[in-house]
Amino acid sequence: MYTFSNIQNLQSDLLAGKTNCVQLVEESIKSIETKKHLNAFLEVFLNSAMEQAKIVDAKIKTKTQGKLAGVIVGLKDNICYKGHKVSASSKILEGFESLYSSTVVERLLKEDAIIIGRLNCDEFAMGSSNENSAFGKVLNPLNEKTVPGGSSGGSAAAVAANLCHVALGSDTGGSIRQPASFTGTVGLKPTYGRISRWGLIAYGSSFDQIGPLTKTVDDAALLLQIMAGADEYDTTASQKEVGKYTEDLGQTKKYKIAYLKECVEANGLDVEVKQKTLEALEKLKEDGHTIAAVDFPYLDFLVPTYYVLTTAEASSNLSRFDGVHFGYRSPNATDLESTYKKSRSEGFGKEVKRRIMLGTFVLSAGYYDAYYSKAQKVRNKIRQKTRDILSEYDFIVTPSTPGTAFEFGKNSADPIKMYLEDIFTVQANIVGCPAISIPNGLHSNGLPIGLQIMGRDFEESDLLNLAKQI
Repeated sequence: MYTFSNIQNLQSDLLAGKTNCVQLVEESIKSIETKKHLNAFLEVFLNSAMEQAKIVDAKIKTKTQGKLAGVIVGLKDNICYKGHKVSASSKILEGFESLYSSTVVERLLKEDAIIIGRLNCDEFAMGSSNENSAFGKVLNPLNEKTVPGGSSGGSAAAVAANLCHVALGSDTGGSIRQPASFTGTVGLKPTYGRISRWGLIAYGSSFDQIGPLTKTVDDAALLLQIMAGADEYDTTASQKEVGKYTEDLGQTKKYKIAYLKECVEANGLDVEVKQKTLEALEKLKEDGHTIAAVDFPYLDFLVPTYYVLTTAEASSNLSRFDGVHFGYRSPNATDLESTYKKSRSEGFGKEVKRRIMLGTFVLSAGYYDAYYSKAQKVRNKIRQKTRDILSEYDFIVTPSTPGTAFEFGKNSADPIKMYLEDIFTVQANIVGCPAISIPNGLHSNGLPIGLQIMGRDFEESDLLNLAKQI
């Protein structure tokens, strides 16, 4: 069986004839079947994956293959792939087949990637534990009693369990970085607009960003380079030139790095997570980087601001799922009104309904100014403060999460406790800046700890370079 380490080695082995794409797909399918109990994959695209593998093998023989030849990719179940099902892990979209491919899928296929299947996630990407999927929870392959993180839990679990080489996730408030932290993988959330959102089922349109989950920083850099760039279908996609992320890796630049005092000294922070974060900072200092503690007085406002604004956007985005246009329609409906009410109340899960109702409430006539309007002002303050820090320092470092992967059911009964899992990750989405979670050693409980680095807008080259140095 072929052991995948990184894309560069895979490409060398394919060219040397040590393996081939058909064999890789067969092995991946076998692994997914063997580890079916993890519930990472909702569906394997058997026919299209095998077809693509044969095409890429033929290209390798004639040396006309793309940069991702033979790379087996898993897609989070909210990213569209033409002619394949996509459901956002929700009953309301069960059985729905996409009519077009997302821009990211088009760009990966152009470089000869092989898409193996769709991955389980929290319903409509709403959750921090992957317990909110309509199709059951995903187990963390490193400890099956614990959650893999959310909402891209299936993506992180699949990469950690070697079911696919890389996976795509979406990050609205930490949904790539938190699962990466919990599974010991690398999770990158690019700058807002760096990667097109065309073909991503929206949750919070001014927060959502597609990104990769990988085993190495090099692989994350390569995927970003291929997926990034302007897109005529997405007006929020940036026109800025795409960096040479892979070429810029491995530089020995010395950086000015700030860490947020309030994050490292937060009450709920696990003692060992704090220790590992401080050790990583100390090591950076020894390596010649400048390290300084800075004040960030808005830590306690991050999660409330994030939830007021994202639920408002979710309320608007999810209004299209109504039992009329497509997807689930209640068999108990008798007229138009009951079709809307019953289809939505039966089709959406508990957490999604909670967020739609909260979002509708904060947008309602009597409360708009008190909540939504105020949250937008606070968002601006958070943006300004973060950008002030980043004008003086190259990066902001924090732990990725307050602790390691928690056990199933631990936070389920208390939504606030669950929402606080995102306390360190939501800042990058509120601001729109790029952020990455990389492994930072193991806890005494045997589970990985993550380190988060946030950088300046569109300066992913330096962000990836520092991550690689660490």
